[in-house]
Amino acid sequence: MGEDKALKLFLGRPLIQRVVDRLQPIADELIVTTNHPADLSFLNLRLIPDLKPGRGALGGLYTAIASAAHPLVAVIACDMPFASAKLIQLSVEIMKKENVDVVIAKNDEGYEPLHAVYRRETCLPAIESAINADQWRVVSWLPQVNLRVLIDEEIRSADPASLAFWNVNTPEEFARAEGLAISQSTPGKARD
Repeated sequence: MGEDKALKLFLGRPLIQRVVDRLQPIADELIVTTNHPADLSFLNLRLIPDLKPGRGALGGLYTAIASAAHPLVAVIACDMPFASAKLIQLSVEIMKKENVDVVIAKNDEGYEPLHAVYRRETCLPAIESAINADQWRVVSWLPQVNLRVLIDEEIRSADPASLAFWNVNTPEEFARAEGLAISQSTPGKARD
């Protein structure tokens, strides 16, 4: 992108603000993991630098889960303009009902670890073990916990437009996402 995606203006506001606004109604606590807290101070949220510096997305996941005060932690990437509160709520319900450690979606490209729900007590030691074993893949530790993969029907029930996992990586994707967001907010259109 050539710039920090979290701060890139999406419909006139930083993209991360859109993600926060989408999840705020269902969150007991919001934490942002960042190694540049001064840049995000406008959010007025807890801003936590990596607890395991230099470990990429796996270190960020560890930081988010370790810093949370609650036993169930939803982790969402800052570049997902259509992050779904309904899908997170469904995942939490499944987690509680089935007593699993992770509720996550999987598609042809793999798991969606940055729009998923984690049980802090069991996931934190598994992630730390992966980091200590010098593993880098954000999903490398999943075989160590009780995993529940969302099925397509469940995802569609909470995210009918199938946009929740879309992360914007290029200026073209960003522009396309803005266009979709505008069209969805037009009177008479279904909201995502």
